[in-house]
Amino acid sequence: MTDHYYSSKPSTAHDRKIWDAQLRGRKFRFVSDAGVFSKQGVDFGSRVLIDAMTIAENDMVLDVGCGYGPIGLSAAILATSGHVTMIDVNARAVELARENAKSNGITNVTILESDLYAEIPEKPVYDVVLTNPPIRAGKAVVHAVFEGAAARLKEGGALWIVIQKKQGAPSAKEKLLSLFSSVEEVTKDKGYRIFKAIK
Repeated sequence: MTDHYYSSKPSTAHDRKIWDAQLRGRKFRFVSDAGVFSKQGVDFGSRVLIDAMTIAENDMVLDVGCGYGPIGLSAAILATSGHVTMIDVNARAVELARENAKSNGITNVTILESDLYAEIPEKPVYDVVLTNPPIRAGKAVVHAVFEGAAARLKEGGALWIVIQKKQGAPSAKEKLLSLFSSVEEVTKDKGYRIFKAIK
């Protein structure tokens, strides 16, 4: 089987990269590797989501499909009195996210290896769920991300998602409307849409 960034145990040979990125006014240093999503730098869609997302200082946040950590760690510097849980099916990505949290001095995070929400109890405890969903894993997986978020958000909580129009933004919005009380397109940039779905 060919490895994907949503493979649990990538067998791709290691090829570590280190680079700096400016996110939400802070300089981060990231380490990435072969076998994880966007290993060369923070991808454009994630940057659009990071710039758009609203995180309060006390928020409990869940980052689904965290990769090596840019979205969740950006949320953590905003939720200064809150906490961010970051999950990914990819064991290599999880180890990188832990390394990146430590090297950037970010401590208000918990980073778990989890196949979708397998390690996250189905209880409405989160104020915000963030995701740049694994489109290549297929519509069923993406919709499962939406459904799991709806089950774990508090009333009034928000799911923030980035998705490309050509990769199914219209059908994603339709699915979100079936699960959430309101869905807003917050912004769009170069074909990427940011949706905010309120429970």
